[in-house]
Amino acid sequence: MQLGIHGAPIWRSISICDCVQIQPDPPFSLLRKRKEMLQQMQGAEVIGSSSSSTLREELEQSIGVGEEEQKAEGANGFSLKSLLWHGGSAWDAWFSCASNQVAQVLLTLPYSFSQMGMASGVILQIFYGFMGSWTAYLISVLYIEYRSRKEKENVSFENHIIQWFEVLDGLLGPTSKAIGLAFNCSLLLFGSVIQLIACASNIYYINDRLDKRTWTYIFGACCATTVFIPSYQNYRVWSFLGLAMTTYTAWYLTISAVVHGQVDGVTHSGPTKPVLYFTGATNILYTFGGHAITVEIMHAMWKPQKFKYLYLLATLYVFTLTLPSAATVYWAFGDQLLTHSNAFSLLPKSGWRDAAVILMLIHQFITFGFACTPLYFVWEKLIGMHGTKSIFLRAVVRLPVVVPIWFLAIIFPFFGPINSAVGALLVSFAVYIVPTVAHILTFRTPAARQNAAEKPPFFLPSWTGMFVLNVFIAGWVLVVGFGLGGWSSIANLVKQVDTFGLFAKCYQCPKRQPRPAGGPQQLPH
Repeated sequence: MQLGIHGAPIWRSISICDCVQIQPDPPFSLLRKRKEMLQQMQGAEVIGSSSSSTLREELEQSIGVGEEEQKAEGANGFSLKSLLWHGGSAWDAWFSCASNQVAQVLLTLPYSFSQMGMASGVILQIFYGFMGSWTAYLISVLYIEYRSRKEKENVSFENHIIQWFEVLDGLLGPTSKAIGLAFNCSLLLFGSVIQLIACASNIYYINDRLDKRTWTYIFGACCATTVFIPSYQNYRVWSFLGLAMTTYTAWYLTISAVVHGQVDGVTHSGPTKPVLYFTGATNILYTFGGHAITVEIMHAMWKPQKFKYLYLLATLYVFTLTLPSAATVYWAFGDQLLTHSNAFSLLPKSGWRDAAVILMLIHQFITFGFACTPLYFVWEKLIGMHGTKSIFLRAVVRLPVVVPIWFLAIIFPFFGPINSAVGALLVSFAVYIVPTVAHILTFRTPAARQNAAEKPPFFLPSWTGMFVLNVFIAGWVLVVGFGLGGWSSIANLVKQVDTFGLFAKCYQCPKRQPRPAGGPQQLPH
């Protein structure tokens, strides 16, 4: 006899009311749940009982009605709310991955090129881009494996969003859970901090009447409104707009740098110092380490199995934004970028630049929500509010998560250098080392490999080959990313603290010139 979650026969643990009362899911998800229930009943030994037969008939009838409703909806039109609010397709996941992967870091990549030179900048972007795509693939495989095992145990995830640390817990135990939770939460926390810092840094190039610290206060309050967005399914329209905005900004940087041409006496001396070289390298590592939210994005999909290669496709598109913009801005301004970590600071003021700044601000608001949402989930689970259906109640309980982010952004306003530090100390473990090691440990036994929900990919159809690649990535990131990158990025961050101090009021702001007699104050740009 097939048993339900609590040990009761599954046909007794299901009623037709249970099927109808599932409110949070959209209609297509409800229909899928009904079909799954029917399949479970058909495989149970009690399928011949009268009560089970009655229930089966009710389920079959409800499924038929639901399919007819879906056909009717497709023929008569669509729901605007579903179009803008309920996203779970492969396209939604692709937009989420691409939009989250490249945001404010686009403005710091020319700075990284000035630290390490053109050739190294291009090569490491491609290298880390494919490396990030591979580890995102591993995370997706582990999610599918965890979900498959739990479904065999009849575990329900109704009103529960699976997260990376829960995958590690289910596959490898509580120690792995603690490691994953610590690194992922720290990474997402500082990822949100960086978005706030970037907002203040960018808006200053439009309105410098307020210092960057004051702008951080303002944008911290604005970004706090992301507490009202329940999950990644509800970022459908925002993901699309965010990627469109970043695309505009990337091509503005490229075209503007080409039109501007090289500054007089431009030099391209990088790399000159190891500390600068590895600082730039870890910023690129950070750039392609945006898959800390992979599990949450997959859980928002209607068919998570389709995610496997989506991150790679997103990375290929991101290459079209990051490579031309970083290369052309570095070509135009050269070593001047060593003291200008934000590419906007060197481009001439114009309506095109102001538009790019505004669009990046909106996108950074979206990316702040992307980074913060998993933290909201963790906090909700910690205080027992994760199953709450009220959006307003969940928004209220989420607000304490924003406060430390706001505070850290004021303490460390070092736009650029802090990216490298986060990349070396947190990204290296959270999205490179931990997933590769977890994949090896999960499938270390012949039985695990034989029963794996996902077999090795077609381009590497060997478990041994996968393990060798995983060991190489873990070793490379441990030595180059965490070791050399950690040393260089911390040294650079300490230098910024010594120069500007913690709680810097206006990091890398140009000095104000004396007010001319009888005229308004002029500020250099």
